[in-house]
Amino acid sequence: MSGSRRRPRAKSALLWGAVGAVAFLALVQGYALLADPLVSLGQGAAVAVLVGAATAGTAYALEHRVAAWAARRTGDGPGPDE
Repeated sequence: MSGSRRRPRAKSALLWGAVGAVAFLALVQGYALLADPLVSLGQGAAVAVLVGAATAGTAYALEHRVAAWAARRTGDGPGPDE
């Protein structure tokens, strides 16, 4: 795989990681508004970094598979016989 193709995939994975981290922080904040805080600010930030890294790694590993599946499903890509 060429470097020019890998770069957008890595950028997309990093953006998904950021989405995962922010979503986790929003959930923690929402819970803190409704009940007692689950974690301290530092703990929440540390877990958000872990969630973001896991999300980015998963997105990087699976994005090409999901794209191929979607292309096959819509008929835009090669079929199972090709």
